[in-house]
Amino acid sequence: MNLSIVAKQIEMTDAIKAHIEDKISSFEKFHLDVIAVKAIVSSADKNGKKGFSIEFIIQLAGKDTVVIRQIDKDLYAAVDLAEERAKKVLRRHHDKASSHKASGKMSVPFVSFEAEEDEDEIVPAGLDIDKPVEIDEALEVFKGKGCMFMIFEDKSKKTRVMYRRKDGKVGLY
Repeated sequence: MNLSIVAKQIEMTDAIKAHIEDKISSFEKFHLDVIAVKAIVSSADKNGKKGFSIEFIIQLAGKDTVVIRQIDKDLYAAVDLAEERAKKVLRRHHDKASSHKASGKMSVPFVSFEAEEDEDEIVPAGLDIDKPVEIDEALEVFKGKGCMFMIFEDKSKKTRVMYRRKDGKVGLY
């Protein structure tokens, strides 16, 4: 997680910086893919009242950017309130992601293929005959393997299929 703290129109002390870093580190407990968090601290002067403004800009991978703004007379109180609001939003994202995982759906628009129990499993097999062969040679290999069918290339460069028929005889296509 990339973290940056910016101060506008106020002096940033080590205590304020440590307090903000501590509050931002609590975002990691939601196990979301947080790319970056930017905290902007500034003095807010609304209607002649002095106060402080804190803004958290949280960038999540695969989702929109979350922006939390909080204004209060006390800077520490503003940071605490903004942290609570950010946790609420991140908790919603976390719950949404975990509920989609539990139901088997994905929050990312990818298609998931799951094999049903009734379907046959496909197992890839290597070729035993790599070069063109005579039909008699292919018949010997076919009988030795004991398989249901075999695909090979004969000497005239034709692709052939040798298969076992229901009556026990060997067919050639």
